[in-house]
Amino acid sequence: MLVKNRMTKNPITVKPDLPIAEALEWMRREKVRHFPVVDKKGKLVGMVARDDLLYASPSPVTTLSVWEVTYLMSQVTVDEVMTKEVITTTEDTPIEEAARLMYDNKIGSLVVMRDGLVVGIITETDLFEAFLDLFGGHSKGVRLTALAPYYKGSLADIASKVSKAGGLILALNVSEGEDPSNWGCTLKVSDISKEALLEAVEPLIVEVLDVRET
Repeated sequence: MLVKNRMTKNPITVKPDLPIAEALEWMRREKVRHFPVVDKKGKLVGMVARDDLLYASPSPVTTLSVWEVTYLMSQVTVDEVMTKEVITTTEDTPIEEAARLMYDNKIGSLVVMRDGLVVGIITETDLFEAFLDLFGGHSKGVRLTALAPYYKGSLADIASKVSKAGGLILALNVSEGEDPSNWGCTLKVSDISKEALLEAVEPLIVEVLDVRET
């Protein structure tokens, strides 16, 4: 799975001289939390997040009048609060690399670039949706987490047993085990009962960590 499979294409961009009040209203209307900031030539010059705009806005408990607040917010522009050093990615970047970039840099989105132009944006929400898909989170079935023996073909053996028992594997993910002799695996399986799934896989696994119908 690559960034281009999950990103929002042709995202809304704003100009540096846009008042923060207008930027906030635009975010509320479009239900987004990040805007790439581009100059008149379309060159990326910054990124502004909803939190940046709220931080620069007067406090709700301010003693200023409504008119004074409106005036002040009209005087502050996006370029005064935006992040100028923007971390970017490309369409062909693996999605886990995009997630690592966000995690390492403690940011909530990445601007996607092609030939110096903004072509997309990928956010934490996009990664959450990908996570749900990878674990079959949108589908009903039996979810099994177990430790499997660490050898070539062990997952293929488990998948074959599940299939022969009538189960349809909706998702299969692996993780580090408790020691070098095993690895963790999580399956989401439909068309099979919890009891039948356990009966099929227990001879092939080290330990069942969790099993439930979802």
